[in-house]
Amino acid sequence: MDLGISGKRALVCASSKGLGRGCAEALAEAGVHLVINARSSGPLDEAAEALRGRGVEVTAIAADITSEAGRTEVLEAAGAVDILVTNAGGPPPGMWHDWDRDAFIAALDANMLTPIALMTALLPDMMERGWGRVVNITSQSVKAPIPQLGLSNAARTGLTGYVAGTARQVAEKGVTINNLLPGIHATDRADALDRGVTETQGITMEEARAQRAASIPARRYGTAAEFGAACAFLCSVHAGFIVGQNILADGGATNATI
Repeated sequence: MDLGISGKRALVCASSKGLGRGCAEALAEAGVHLVINARSSGPLDEAAEALRGRGVEVTAIAADITSEAGRTEVLEAAGAVDILVTNAGGPPPGMWHDWDRDAFIAALDANMLTPIALMTALLPDMMERGWGRVVNITSQSVKAPIPQLGLSNAARTGLTGYVAGTARQVAEKGVTINNLLPGIHATDRADALDRGVTETQGITMEEARAQRAASIPARRYGTAAEFGAACAFLCSVHAGFIVGQNILADGGATNATI
């Protein structure tokens, strides 16, 4: 399927690896020029070089997108973009009694306030041009909370509420905002979570992964490539009537009817 977005320009955050990289690769495959971002320049430069091999222009900005200075640097380099994919690493797992105010502020900054700041900066130009796409990478936890990820549950659900209203205010200008909710994918984040299981249960990584995979109806972890393909579709000309939605990509792990 031709996604109809060849030649457009996208900012994809936290895209040197993992799900962000999967989204960047799928957009590059569709002919989208990219501004990619991550904290570390080494992996980011490697990703940029690989993406350029797909025949698109790639600008790589190493900066902390969750900081005001980092966002300013990225936005200045990005200029006018047609597509925004927000993404930032999730806060660490723990228990309710582990988290103080500073922990919540850090989670909110990364997983709620940063995407909102990026949308606030980029939506006006999209609306003026009459076309735009925003995809926020959130989590299946906004549909069904994950107890040990309380910081993520709180911050990402806050973003979800913001998007629910904002998406309906900008849709008439040809701009869509949607959230893509990953379950467990074969990424560094999954490794970190599985490592926590090995420590608490005294089992191996292989056993931890098998245990988690058994809880997923698809009986496997997702891949960054299939997640990226879903993201690219939401950014396509064919997704203009999908507005303010929370789309699960979790192999059926979230046990919900709606």
